[in-house]
Amino acid sequence: MKAVVLAAGEGTRLRPLTEDKPKGMVEVDGQLILTHCLDQLVSLGADELIVVVGYLKEKIVDHYGDEYEGVPITYAHQREQQGLAHALLTVEEYIDDDFMLILGDNVFQANLEDVVRRQREDRADAAFLVEEVPWDEADRYGVCDTNKFGEITDVVEKPDDPPSNLVMTGFYTFTPTIFHACHLVQPSNRGEYEISEAIDLLIRSGRTIDAIGLEGWRVDVGYPDDREETEERLQNSEIEVV
Repeated sequence: MKAVVLAAGEGTRLRPLTEDKPKGMVEVDGQLILTHCLDQLVSLGADELIVVVGYLKEKIVDHYGDEYEGVPITYAHQREQQGLAHALLTVEEYIDDDFMLILGDNVFQANLEDVVRRQREDRADAAFLVEEVPWDEADRYGVCDTNKFGEITDVVEKPDDPPSNLVMTGFYTFTPTIFHACHLVQPSNRGEYEISEAIDLLIRSGRTIDAIGLEGWRVDVGYPDDREETEERLQNSEIEVV
């Protein structure tokens, strides 16, 4: 299975750490955020890595070259940062089967393998991890609305008034049908093409969607405080392993 990493962002909220590097190149516990992502994907059996680059892309390309841990890397260029659905369309020409997707500013120690397994077993068009976050943080994410049976009926990106505190995390698997949905997405109120809207279109068209509860933890490293939290979690994990 191929794996896509979205790493084109500028990381303005992480400044000054990102003044001279993309946010994926920020160190967390002695390792680049992007390296954490690539390690996860390689451990899941990725046979090709497709990295979407943009802001200061040469920093990423020069650092990783054309392979990581023996797995070939292809780079796709998102010339303007217009949202995750827009970024995903830059890799459409390289994908012809099911694939993994990870957001290149997320660090996981979680059950990612469950997403891959469930998507394969159910032949779902999309599968992703979800978690409950504090209500005052839900507006940072793609928020899932559910019916009385717990089924996801709607996904909305960074809503002012979140319908729930159940949010998508930054790891997904998709079939190529996601590209058809991305082509149909219209700009949001933020002026971006949202991946949550593409997933919402799949839901509304009756496609099979699997949401798997997160076991473990993940941090979306968007702010300096997030970086500190991630380092603390990783260090505590290392202590537990020892």
